[in-house]
Amino acid sequence: MTHQYPALTAEQKKELQDIALRIVAPGKGILAADESTGSMAKRFNPIGVENTEENRRRYRQLLFTADERIDSCIGGVIFFHETLYQKTDDGTPFAKLIKDRGIVVGIKVDKGVVPLAGTNGETTTQGLDGLSERCAQYKKDGADFAKWRCVLKISETTPSELAIFENANVLARYASICQQNGIVPIVEPEILPDGDHDLKRCQYVTEKVLAAVYKSLSDHHVYLEGTLLKPNMVTPGHSCPTKFSSEEIAMATVTALRRTVPPAVTGVTFLSGGQSEEEASVNLNSINTCPLLKPWALTFSYGRALQASALNAWRGELSNEKAATEEFIKRAKANGKAALGKYESSGTGGAAGQSLYVANHAY
Repeated sequence: MTHQYPALTAEQKKELQDIALRIVAPGKGILAADESTGSMAKRFNPIGVENTEENRRRYRQLLFTADERIDSCIGGVIFFHETLYQKTDDGTPFAKLIKDRGIVVGIKVDKGVVPLAGTNGETTTQGLDGLSERCAQYKKDGADFAKWRCVLKISETTPSELAIFENANVLARYASICQQNGIVPIVEPEILPDGDHDLKRCQYVTEKVLAAVYKSLSDHHVYLEGTLLKPNMVTPGHSCPTKFSSEEIAMATVTALRRTVPPAVTGVTFLSGGQSEEEASVNLNSINTCPLLKPWALTFSYGRALQASALNAWRGELSNEKAATEEFIKRAKANGKAALGKYESSGTGGAAGQSLYVANHAY
């Protein structure tokens, strides 16, 4: 017989669940503003902005200071370490600014992907060493949830059983450590959209990966009500010649979740995975109108799909900041509606229709 010693008190469990519920309250999702310094270079280079700490601060500031229209659709913001300690022009710490608006502050805690020896180019994610101490500090500094990203690829030979189990295990260890420190873990096993596989293959792999993740979370006695899942939507590979409708993508995605994710999980916050801003909103809307029973909040945790038009409008110019903030608000509101199944697409013209796909996307 297996034995579990109490890992969390009733009070700790309640705090974790309350935080998770606030993040995914109806119509709310997450702004993923946790791009690393290297990722910000990839965002800034195409618009001709130098990747300095001050430019990163100015850019994040225009997102975080958006007016009260975002308060009803953004439940949480994921920070990068640097951003958590930055301030607005008037000296208000970003974390305080976000918290005072009733939005939950989150922090990216993984240290990036590294090669997994003995596999065909697969990876695992590092950062468990010292994680408990870092979580304790982040909690003191205002963060109430965290994110850890693992990456899997679909090909003839991948994902291998080794990669699936290693990544599931590292996600479970991370989740357990976060909960010990009063931090809600977002569990992110991302299956990349690279490849020419069809919808059925992505669904099959997604189910295998999520089943392994929840087996591992169970083995590690992780309190599911105090967690969120950040999965890929089930989509065909980026090079797949067949096009699938948003209804087909929604049906495959919800079916995969229903087969693997326990109803106890508080919310599912999808990553956008290189979809255009418009696609990400349309597909999220279809997932929420899918005619299957869905026991979890199904919402968004988008980076590029909330920021692409804003970056494009900003281009590093002080005079463009207001226009850029408006673009961000527009996408936030669109995704807030999609999380309720109430978004009506106005077509995919303009910047919102541009593909945001990046091969082998890394942070």
